[in-house]
Amino acid sequence: MNMNLPVIAITPGDCTGIGPEQVARVLSDGRLRDAARLVIVGDARVIELGKQQAGVEFETTQYKRPGAVDWSRESVPIIDLGNTDPSRFAPAVVNAESGYLTGETLSRAIDFAKASEVDAITFAPLNKRAMFDGGWKFPDEHKMFAHLLGHETHFSEMNVLDGQWMSRVTGHVSLREALDLISEESIAEAIVLADATMKKAGIAKPRLAVCALNPHAGENGLFGMEEIELIRPLVERMAAEGFGCKGPFPSDTIYLKVFAGEYDGVLAMYHDQGQIATKLKGFNRGVTVTAGLEIVFTTPAHGTAFDIVGKGVANTGALEAAVRLGAKLAA
Repeated sequence: MNMNLPVIAITPGDCTGIGPEQVARVLSDGRLRDAARLVIVGDARVIELGKQQAGVEFETTQYKRPGAVDWSRESVPIIDLGNTDPSRFAPAVVNAESGYLTGETLSRAIDFAKASEVDAITFAPLNKRAMFDGGWKFPDEHKMFAHLLGHETHFSEMNVLDGQWMSRVTGHVSLREALDLISEESIAEAIVLADATMKKAGIAKPRLAVCALNPHAGENGLFGMEEIELIRPLVERMAAEGFGCKGPFPSDTIYLKVFAGEYDGVLAMYHDQGQIATKLKGFNRGVTVTAGLEIVFTTPAHGTAFDIVGKGVANTGALEAAVRLGAKLAA
């Protein structure tokens, strides 16, 4: 094992979804050993379930904490939390208790990261509704992470697909609320964060395309004045300050240029403006990054896929990409 590789805690996500199967599959053949030193943080029984679902087998060794792992061993290290008995939860069904335990497992992984025993956290798909109902009263896991870290400055979810970075001004809120959150300050913060995160990933001079808010970029004021009065002046000011941003561009066409390589990323005004294009381009390859926090978090951009749980067909492309990106950002 290369001791220069970052240590990444990998958690199995909600045990009612495809996460256990995915984690078991990627750990069974060492396919990610060139990217990171992986340590499971979760319940050993959930990993056993994942092995059964994936039809794979591998040896694990239990440790109390990541800092105690003997990386010279061939077995997969696991911090067995002993907190989740998957036999108690029906597969492919939203369950509040399972959601609580998913959050608890992530919380323990965060504790290890805060203690500098892991360099990043990659988590398999979870269910936001289950976590909320289970007591983690946050609209998404990113805000939960920020709370647990005591983080108070700007942060955001970003998505990465084939080297293209998709960020947004607003996230997991209703569309009506998102409109009220789009301001000069929020757009500027999003540009700064996108630029800094892409640089951290190795892009020396990020080229960022900024989406318009209205159809056809407002059609010169015919469909709204936000582009003329707010977005364009702000983008021009940020460009004058040295940020490689341009726009606003109509959101129904800019992704064609981005995916063709003319830009390194795109800044959407609201969630679906960016997510729809990204997921259509590569649903099983996209990675979600929680950008702006002190700890690196990555996860597949897709969800728990209740329709295929237990069938042994869950694609691991996005999880593998999440580990590799987490390692790159942590390094």
